[in-house]
Amino acid sequence: MMTDENTTIAARIAESLGERIISGALQPDVPLRQDLVAREFNSSHVPVREAFRQLEARHLVVAVPRRGVRVAPLDTNLLKEIAEMRAALEVVALRNAAPILTSTHLARIELALIEADNAQTIQEFETANRRFHQALVAPCAMPRLLASLDGLQIENSRLMFAMARSVGWRPRSNQDHRLILQALRARRVDQACNLLARHIQTIERLALSAS
Repeated sequence: MMTDENTTIAARIAESLGERIISGALQPDVPLRQDLVAREFNSSHVPVREAFRQLEARHLVVAVPRRGVRVAPLDTNLLKEIAEMRAALEVVALRNAAPILTSTHLARIELALIEADNAQTIQEFETANRRFHQALVAPCAMPRLLASLDGLQIENSRLMFAMARSVGWRPRSNQDHRLILQALRARRVDQACNLLARHIQTIERLALSAS
């Protein structure tokens, strides 16, 4: 049985390993050994096994018979599918969130936009970019939809980090994000949704051309 302490440790292990997998610090198909992970986090094997289960649910690791737990493979062919799903689902979430956005919500969106503009590394940019997209849709209060979007964003982030390693990355301002925020401030919901869908599809085209 998992104790509260083990649950907390498992969440910390899953968060740490998840970020390494997303950023590419842990490469696809790399084995994850329970004993080594337990030693790193100074824990027993119980929370490590739970952390592996959480990561498997997020499609970040796979349990392979006779080979143990390994970092999930990275398939760039999934980029089109991920982008189309994000464009559809994120617009649904934004359309439900936009009418109830408060000044506090808009301030969170703007802060994430500024952090992305000021990012000096791909890691800083991707963290801020994820925060921006999450802030856009969080008020929709549709937990199943938000969970699906979180999973798609994780896949998208892994692919973006892989693309950045192969073709490079440089700091830049994101005009699409700025236009989306402007439309939301003006309560032009249809325009904001159209801009968001176009933004996600543009990312897909740019990534495919670089791959």
